[in-house]
Amino acid sequence: ILGAILFERTMEGQIDGIPTARFLWETSRIVPFLKVDKGMEDEADGVQILKAMPELDSLLDRGLSNGIFGTKMRSVIKAVSETGISRVVDQQFEIAMEILAKGLVPIIEPEITISMPDKDDAEGLLCEAILTHLDRLDTSHKVMLKLTLPETANRYKVLADHPQVLRMVALSGGYDRATANAKLAQNTNMIASFSRALTEGLSIHQSPSDFDALLSTAVQSIYDASCAT
Repeated sequence: ILGAILFERTMEGQIDGIPTARFLWETSRIVPFLKVDKGMEDEADGVQILKAMPELDSLLDRGLSNGIFGTKMRSVIKAVSETGISRVVDQQFEIAMEILAKGLVPIIEPEITISMPDKDDAEGLLCEAILTHLDRLDTSHKVMLKLTLPETANRYKVLADHPQVLRMVALSGGYDRATANAKLAQNTNMIASFSRALTEGLSIHQSPSDFDALLSTAVQSIYDASCAT
């Protein structure tokens, strides 16, 4: 496990008397990220863009003081709309510039819904839009990308190989774990940032030992898929 995405409340908590982000890094070398978005607007033009974040500046300052390394913000693409996809990517990179100015690394996450007809076409438009913005970044700026597992293997390899991309991770997007792992294993330089596929089968009603065993099996399978290419 390389990183963990924290909610604001979790970031402001402590583990063994140490701020959560510092604890993760200092004890386990797990890189702490902070979810900074406040949700999404209603769907328009086939997408959901981010809601306004008027307190972003102060939130980033608090993140820095708590030992946060980077941020995460999620938009959603639900249709093959060139104007909608451009709007999502434009907004993500506009906010990313504010985050970079603070010395933090933004995770840019324009999720494509897995049930979308012509998902592959949307992924082509998304790849082009992201690449355009990456090419405009200063050489000192590094971002991360969190993208839905693509229909075509290595669709996003050109992005993963871009010099301004620190890391590209995949979201499971509602695929079951086996499907998500199989798709991930086909993509070079893409590792997992799964939540739904990670927690599949876990329940509060399981014994601690059963819970831990299932979680360990899930983590190992996702790790193996991340290392497959």
